[in-house]
Amino acid sequence: MAEGERFCGVCGHNSQADPGVTPVDPQVAFGLPPETSGKAVFSLICGIFFIILPLSIVAVIFGYIALSEIRKNPGRLKGRALAITGIVLGYVGVLFMVAFIGLGIYEIRKAGKDINNPALAVNEGSVVSSMRTLNMAEIAYGQAHRNAGYTCSLSELSGVWGISGDLAAGKKNGYIFELKNCRRVKPGGPIGSYQLLSYSAQPERLAAPAYCSDESDVIRVVPNGSPQDCFDTGTALSTTEINRPQARTK
Repeated sequence: MAEGERFCGVCGHNSQADPGVTPVDPQVAFGLPPETSGKAVFSLICGIFFIILPLSIVAVIFGYIALSEIRKNPGRLKGRALAITGIVLGYVGVLFMVAFIGLGIYEIRKAGKDINNPALAVNEGSVVSSMRTLNMAEIAYGQAHRNAGYTCSLSELSGVWGISGDLAAGKKNGYIFELKNCRRVKPGGPIGSYQLLSYSAQPERLAAPAYCSDESDVIRVVPNGSPQDCFDTGTALSTTEINRPQARTK
């Protein structure tokens, strides 16, 4: 060092500093601009993708590390705002995932309660009885109208068989009943086949199976509640389950 110089041109050491004083960072001593903390930038990037739980946690961890390094190196590191933003977004992601998991657990527990709900079991037993009643009404209608065959109108069945007003209107015990796909044996001939569907009037309700039947009088059930899948993947109920619907739901 030349005479009169205070700072070393190589290491930046202050020759006039008190030995007990913490050495000044060379970068600060020479007035160089502070650098942006890489950890703060990384925290912000992870925080932007807070929807992904691991990245949310990483954003929080690196955000706190960046704040600590910035606090220990004043004038040399910057990016405090970036680190804080990353931490906030990270916590938002964690809270979002906790809420999502909590909602999933709630729905699963709710579904379990519905399955074990005695009222639901009685309701499904009534649906099976209604399906059997409608099939018997179709048989009676076909015998009374041999030239026409079966019918696709629930209201017409009430004239030949004692069915309730609700069932004739197509809705009973929280279920919807439909007659569809009636086909004639030959052009101009009587209707020789039909499809009877029954499904929950509340599609959002879990553990509400769908039922289907046809002129064979076989009643099928599908657990997923989709009437479209009933004829393809539905399980046929036994005679005992049809005659005593409560036997299946216990």
